[in-house]
Amino acid sequence: MAKFVCDVCGYIYDEDLGDLEAGIEPGTKFEDLPDDFECPMCSVGKDQFSPAEEE
Repeated sequence: MAKFVCDVCGYIYDEDLGDLEAGIEPGTKFEDLPDDFECPMCSVGKDQFSPAEEE
């Protein structure tokens, strides 16, 4: 599973965790998020996210 970071505010979407507050189950791949997914911190669209650097 991968992580994606919001280019605007730095929020990290972790595919392992999903986003339960938004109804997104753990294990949901970033590419499978709805087209209208917005960053829960700053409300930008998923086109404003980039793959997180591997640690």
